Amino acid sequence: MAINNEQVGVILSYVLGGLALIWLLFMFIKKSDQKYKSPLPPGPKPLPLFGNLLSLDPELHTYFASLAQNYGPIFTLWLGKKAGIVITSPVLAKEVLKDQDTIFANRDVPAAGREATYGGSDIVWNPYGPEWRMLRKVCVREMLSNTTLDSVYNLRRFELQQTIKFFYSHAGKPVNVGEQMFLTVLNVITNMLWGGTVKGEERASLGAEFRQVVTEMTEHLGSPNISDFYPVLARFDLQGIQKKTRNLAQRLDRIFGRMIEQRSKIGGLNGGKGGDSGKDNKDFLQFLLQMKDGGDAKNPLTMTHIKALLMDMVVGGTDTTSNTVEFTLAEMMNKPEVMRKVQEELDRVVGKERIVEESDIQKLPYLYAVMKEGLRLHPALPLLVPHCPSQSCTVAGYTIPKGARVFINVWAIHRDDSIWEKPSEFRPERFLDGKWDYSGNDFNYFPFGSGRRICAGISMAERMFMFSLASLIHSFEWKLPQGDKLDLTEKFGIVLKKRIPLVAIPIPRLSDPSLYE
Repeated sequence: MAINNEQVGVILSYVLGGLALIWLLFMFIKKSDQKYKSPLPPGPKPLPLFGNLLSLDPELHTYFASLAQNYGPIFTLWLGKKAGIVITSPVLAKEVLKDQDTIFANRDVPAAGREATYGGSDIVWNPYGPEWRMLRKVCVREMLSNTTLDSVYNLRRFELQQTIKFFYSHAGKPVNVGEQMFLTVLNVITNMLWGGTVKGEERASLGAEFRQVVTEMTEHLGSPNISDFYPVLARFDLQGIQKKTRNLAQRLDRIFGRMIEQRSKIGGLNGGKGGDSGKDNKDFLQFLLQMKDGGDAKNPLTMTHIKALLMDMVVGGTDTTSNTVEFTLAEMMNKPEVMRKVQEELDRVVGKERIVEESDIQKLPYLYAVMKEGLRLHPALPLLVPHCPSQSCTVAGYTIPKGARVFINVWAIHRDDSIWEKPSEFRPERFLDGKWDYSGNDFNYFPFGSGRRICAGISMAERMFMFSLASLIHSFEWKLPQGDKLDLTEKFGIVLKKRIPLVAIPIPRLSDPSLYE
């Protein structure tokens, strides 16, 4: 069929319109580089409309490290129309997290993060300001203080004994170590949150539900989402990530609501004291509900804040600790000489006639070195939680635009061969001189972040990690099932995971079987 001149004109107009649109998008991206006094950091050339999205590797921590080899310790990636700035050097990390901490103290909240935390009302995503400072104070000074953590030691001890008992009942059989450690940490955290409110079969079923929900939620939080890169498309939720995260959050919200209702009834029947005598016996939820009723009038703690903090504790505190314990045990199994040194230290301090107590931990310097080395090689959050400058500023002579998503590749810094000797090797001895800590003051080693947004749960994580690992190593020898090979590869996410779960066989090593009961 012949095409007339009118049809040719229509086709030509569509083609020219499409080309014009592509040109405008290209100029938009290009001009975003030119509107600042200083240039943006260098980086791979972006495509019109897509930026660098199409070239992203799913394993972002290693992909960013490889790009740093070409573009230097600070570079730009265009995530659609949003600038992503990647930092891969201690000097520049210090400039962002310490020297200009106030400017970078905000978060670039992903769509999934808003869905998961009641619109970003939690301590992780809340913008820096009076409300965030109030939440931080509640967490650090009250919920996660050393005094509070000391008061719930018996709870940690009981849950860990239950786990050791489980492994003993499966002696000589393969067990999924990460799964059991997740349930241990989860039981500790939920018991700290709402005490003995949940018991028996309901508690067992809650554990299985939490594990599924937390696993899926952390996956969504770490997944590239079109809604974050093109905000005008967010309402369409093209990948369905917001909807999936919202459904998961609603499942947890129903659990939180049920716990709050039960705890409120108990508190009401007992004059607001929850049936307990003394502050030390209160669970966190009870404490939060009392703060809500009599807190700061200028920055009140609301029910939404309480639920968001519960979400942070459940989602943020479980996967991170259990994954790090799993990675570290796997590294020790891969280095039998390290395992032997830890067990010799435990036998010297504890012996084989009793179980490990948390009071023993301070007398185990080599085990502390093992923990630090595990956190160096496999930091729980390899890119930390992305920061977001509240105004355009300059770092290393380059402009960092307001609203950019700033990634600190702590995983790459921890494996920098100019800082660490043989950085890919698991060598706890490098930490025995006490030079390195994780207070956030040394930017060669900061697995928990630094500055105002440093992790609020360091004390809790340290206690759970050390007590758990010490108990596992003291109580059992660990070996792989026959024919299996130890795999140490990582799977990237907002929380770093072991790509293949550690399945190992526990072999009892204590002198008295009753110690496992």
